[in-house]
Amino acid sequence: MKTIRTTILVTLASLVFMASCGKKKTTPQTLVDDGTIAVRLADVAVANATDAIKASGLVSSMHEARLSFKTGGIIEKIYVKEGQAVKKGQLLAALNLTEINAQVQQAQENVGKIERDLKRVSNLYRDSVATLEQVQNLNTALSVAKQSLQIAQYNQGYSKIYAPENGVIVKKIMNEGELVGAGSPLFFFNATNLNDWVVKVGVADKDWARLTIGDEAQVTLDAFPDTYFKAKVSTLAQGADQASGLYQVELKLNTQGKKMATGLFAKTDIRPSKIQTLPSVPIDAIIEGNGDNAFVYTIQAGKAHKVNVTLAYINNQRAFVKTGLSGITQVVTDGSAYLIDGTMVKVVQ
Repeated sequence: MKTIRTTILVTLASLVFMASCGKKKTTPQTLVDDGTIAVRLADVAVANATDAIKASGLVSSMHEARLSFKTGGIIEKIYVKEGQAVKKGQLLAALNLTEINAQVQQAQENVGKIERDLKRVSNLYRDSVATLEQVQNLNTALSVAKQSLQIAQYNQGYSKIYAPENGVIVKKIMNEGELVGAGSPLFFFNATNLNDWVVKVGVADKDWARLTIGDEAQVTLDAFPDTYFKAKVSTLAQGADQASGLYQVELKLNTQGKKMATGLFAKTDIRPSKIQTLPSVPIDAIIEGNGDNAFVYTIQAGKAHKVNVTLAYINNQRAFVKTGLSGITQVVTDGSAYLIDGTMVKVVQ
């Protein structure tokens, strides 16, 4: 029976070793008296976690705009092409103004009519022929008519699209002759000032919580593989993206005079200024790693006790642990791959 029990323990230990995170053992593990496994312990250390947050994203302008008409109508003329650079105030597109001009003319005629009616009724009122109520009603009607004229003239002024800044027409969405609705985008526009570029990346909630405005980052772009760009965190989203579940972070990019374009792929290393204090253990103590979840073994009353832990990250052969090590001062290193929960162990030096 002793031989059978020893064989079972070794077989189970081999299976656990194959499912572990693949660490290399520096010393062979042996069985001691009565199937007890020899192990070594290591202290749980508390250290400052300062690892960089790695994320990828796209370059975009801080001043993106979807340019549209205030009112709907037929597109009469488009003066720019997709990809064209434009100057601030440059005319980009215009609607056919036939209907809009008619609305302005109609409003002007209505104002003129009410003004004439008011003048006539006021004269009659002075002769005690018209009532005060009639005069007041016409004053109100004149005020409403003038406001309608202002609305028509305002819409007339916004029936043309002008460039809000120096920039580039990234995308032209519609063409001349098409019927466009009020507020429907006609152009996707990006400002192109040297200091207007940002990198937008998505990070997990645990990384978002570590970031503050002004944290520094290093950025590499596939378009400029030999150049390292500096950046700083400029915006932190206050809600997660519903599609990805990630929190958007904007990094203000120092372009170093390089030519930029919307959509350039970027890789970032963000260095949080907030310092986390986390327990850490040698990487040899971690077994059965699966993403952020793993296990370690501790010793309780001469037996191995399996503890579930959540990893923050691994750095310099040490694993920083987010949760699971509360109250634990030592973990098993050598011999951990041969253990199962409840195995008798002997600590050796």
